[in-house]
Amino acid sequence: MSIYDKASLVQIPSGYKSGTLYSVVPNTTDGDFDFTRGSTATRVNKDGLIETVASGVPRLDYPLLDGVVQDCPALLLEPTRKNECLYSKTLSSWSELSGGSLQTITNNDAIAPDGSLTASTITFTGTGISLLRQFTNKAYTSNKHSSSFYAKKISGNGSVFFGITDTETEFTPTDEWVRYEVNNVTPTDFGANLFLDLNFDCTAGDKIAVWGMQLEEGTYSTSVIETSGSAVTRTADAANGAGTSATFNDSEGVLYLDISALGTDSTIRQIAIGNSTNNVKFLYNSSSTAHRAIVKVSGTNVFDFTYTVSDIGFHKVAIKYKQNDFALWVNGIERGTDTNGSTPSGLSEIAFDDGSGGSDFYGKTKELMTFNEALSDTELEDLTSWDSFNEMATEQLYTIE
Repeated sequence: MSIYDKASLVQIPSGYKSGTLYSVVPNTTDGDFDFTRGSTATRVNKDGLIETVASGVPRLDYPLLDGVVQDCPALLLEPTRKNECLYSKTLSSWSELSGGSLQTITNNDAIAPDGSLTASTITFTGTGISLLRQFTNKAYTSNKHSSSFYAKKISGNGSVFFGITDTETEFTPTDEWVRYEVNNVTPTDFGANLFLDLNFDCTAGDKIAVWGMQLEEGTYSTSVIETSGSAVTRTADAANGAGTSATFNDSEGVLYLDISALGTDSTIRQIAIGNSTNNVKFLYNSSSTAHRAIVKVSGTNVFDFTYTVSDIGFHKVAIKYKQNDFALWVNGIERGTDTNGSTPSGLSEIAFDDGSGGSDFYGKTKELMTFNEALSDTELEDLTSWDSFNEMATEQLYTIE
């Protein structure tokens, strides 16, 4: 018998429509998540291209590893962000502050990461340093900001310095499109509007393509937000409302997740079965590497344990709850236990939030499952140790898009 035969709810990103994220188990609408997002957004599709998704449609984002598109996507949930870079694809509005005589800028001259002929190229006819700058309409602020752009080498070996105001990082483009990021920057040059810099150190004959320039307030970069003359806002994703009282067991069970944070962030993000006073929930607590498990009964935490992982990438987490038998498993190892406490009542919904509409979870989810029994230690070890993605996803499921 497969461990999946024991699951009461299985969410492996596969089927969806506007307003709904389908779960694999149960095979009724009871297990489906209500989904909302009030704007369009982008994702990487199964062909490895950046694609615009309509408002209200969940995003199944396909990871790229060493330039190869992986077979299994993750559900992408992101916060509201605004791209303050007024022109994300064209360089026609960028000011040439130095080295203009060394280069020729051509817009719509290369195939971009979205498959369109919208990437700009810079061809160098001389050797030296050149600087392109785009001012935004956003006044200076000490809030954290992040910037990103795509670059690709057409010829030569030139390097690019990219950044926010006076904070830049050097990148050397490769033969493939790569997204480069400068994250968690506190602007220091006050008195004017924020700006982005593209600073090139090239020789005659070098040619570089760029696309998707982005500046956003936050400690990490998010998915591409295209602009063409004004700042554009992508609104937040939200997924909740899955399950009924028949889906979950108040007496015992397991919440299992295969999830990743989006970046370094101190904001608490949660996934919960239950409501504000009775729940079983996972939290990114105080940092994106602090994995916290809570079981709350009548407003009191009967189990509360935090385990800190080494990075913000994908980790497999299982929270077991049963009368006087609680445990947190992370990556195949039992990290914390408690042998004293009762279990919550009235579990009737699972949501990518704290159970009451707050602390929305933002991250990537390859898999979410619930079980109506407290699995054995052997089962929990196997469940949280499997290679990513899982056997069921690769052998028994297909993506419906």
